[in-house]
Amino acid sequence: MVEIVFSNKKARRNEVKIAIMYGKADKKYLADFLTADELKLLLAAAGRENFKCKAGEVLMVTTAENKIIGIASPAKPSEIDLQKLGGQIYAFVKKYASAVVYASSPSGSKLKTADIAYNLAFGLELASYRFDKYLTKRKPEEFPQLESVAFAAKNKVIDKNGYTPFSALANGVRYTRDLTNEPSNNLTPMMMADDLKRLEYLGLEVEIIDEKAMKAKEFNLALSVAQGSCNPPRVAVIKWRGNKESEEYALGLVGKGVTFDSGGISLKPGNGMWDMKQDMAGAAAVAGALKAAALQKLPINVVGVVGLVENMPSGSATRPGDIVRSMSGQTVEILNTDAEGRLVLADCLWYIQQEFKVKTVIDIATLTGAIMVALGTEMAGVMGNNQKLIDTIAKAGLSADERVWQLPISKEYNKMMDSAIADMKNISESRNAGSITAACFLQRFVQKDVKWAHLDIAGMDKIEKPKPLCPKGASGFGVKLFNAIMKAL
Repeated sequence: MVEIVFSNKKARRNEVKIAIMYGKADKKYLADFLTADELKLLLAAAGRENFKCKAGEVLMVTTAENKIIGIASPAKPSEIDLQKLGGQIYAFVKKYASAVVYASSPSGSKLKTADIAYNLAFGLELASYRFDKYLTKRKPEEFPQLESVAFAAKNKVIDKNGYTPFSALANGVRYTRDLTNEPSNNLTPMMMADDLKRLEYLGLEVEIIDEKAMKAKEFNLALSVAQGSCNPPRVAVIKWRGNKESEEYALGLVGKGVTFDSGGISLKPGNGMWDMKQDMAGAAAVAGALKAAALQKLPINVVGVVGLVENMPSGSATRPGDIVRSMSGQTVEILNTDAEGRLVLADCLWYIQQEFKVKTVIDIATLTGAIMVALGTEMAGVMGNNQKLIDTIAKAGLSADERVWQLPISKEYNKMMDSAIADMKNISESRNAGSITAACFLQRFVQKDVKWAHLDIAGMDKIEKPKPLCPKGASGFGVKLFNAIMKAL
């Protein structure tokens, strides 16, 4: 992990110096950080290479003492712009031992120097994430060498305490990525439950409901998903009580934690099935968000319930056509055992409402491939029964750079989930509107006086090609979004 330092110290010999150019190569601004010779070399390189100072453009010059990297930024960058710029900085400095970034605010900017430094550092932290614990044969030069990055300002030491919320949030994202990247043989439902239990050192309360207790509490739908696996299921309840003046929970989070999804008897195609280790990304996002909340000591009471199961085919597995009575008492005809996530969520949704009387609930899941057909891999889908809550989520998504798009729910779609022999079926027999009908199924387990929203993050849980803030692999999507929501409530 890279050490983040806030300082006004001068760069040491052989240290990389990062100069940010806000829309132009401002000589007066750059002269606060660079020596006269360094500035001359940088400007000469800009002229030689026809440098336009467009966002993302980079100049590199080497002096006898230091390497100078000039990175162009929008003239008036947003916080998200700066975070992505921080990720870009990491890409250039990761092979060096240390670097100094000049983070002073340019003239005319509404952002304070500290804001600039914190967002750059946050982006750099996210970009520096690596999941390489299982690699045994790599050349030394393939490993990042970066040990520390200092964020400097002219005649001012940036308060490092102000970075604490950013560092806490980055920690939550990394935790979610770690969980999601783990192979299923090292993250069974029991293993994941044990990992979540260890979060108690932060002041979180974590209760693990084992298989026997799940049967007693009638988590029947979740148990039906798990019954084909030799790895027993678990439900984890994670509580953060940051508002000591209230006994009520302002927000309930429910996450799908299918640690491996074969599809069960409705077996998935073999090609790409290896990605189904990440079908617990929703549960991981809930855990990461609550970890970040605890590290920040957010003044809000939040409870998370995550259902942890493995969906496997065997002689004991649930069959297509089976009917199961849910915790709510409603019966479900299971037409497709690969539509298992909604079954897990349904019981968890009912439990969080009954047990904790939460009046605002958001569930999150890698639920349907259909959402990727609709939205690709740029946005998550959001549906629900309360427009104000959905608007809050959408606004939070923009501020956190984890965007969502609303899809409709109506009685016409809901009717598609009716069964002739049970209260409902777990899939529509039509291929149309798959994400919407899945949400309609979940809505049947939401009580009338509860504000509810459903996040379908299939396609958002992983990154196929590296992005400024995330290498290839698990994205940690949902942690920043939930963090922004918790601060907005």
